[in-house]
Amino acid sequence: MSKLLLPALALGLVLPLFATATPAAAQSCEDLWYQRNEIYKAQGYCFRTQRGISAFGNAGCQYDNVEDVPLSATQRRVIADIQRAERTHSCPR
Repeated sequence: MSKLLLPALALGLVLPLFATATPAAAQSCEDLWYQRNEIYKAQGYCFRTQRGISAFGNAGCQYDNVEDVPLSATQRRVIADIQRAERTHSCPR
């Protein structure tokens, strides 16, 4: 999936496209990790791991606890779908 579509995905604008055109099961662990964490970044999550900080930075972050990040129902469903795909692929946590 193009990284240009990911901000729209984070806003829940392309969920039907995501679900039909590029199923999560067909993506790499790296792609799945990036997509999931881009949603958290867009909502203000402060990353703790070097991987997350390197990929997204922490400028403008507001939430240290992932449970405190305000997510829409659509974003929660997308994240849950991505996490299922990560488990299916035995992706590292």
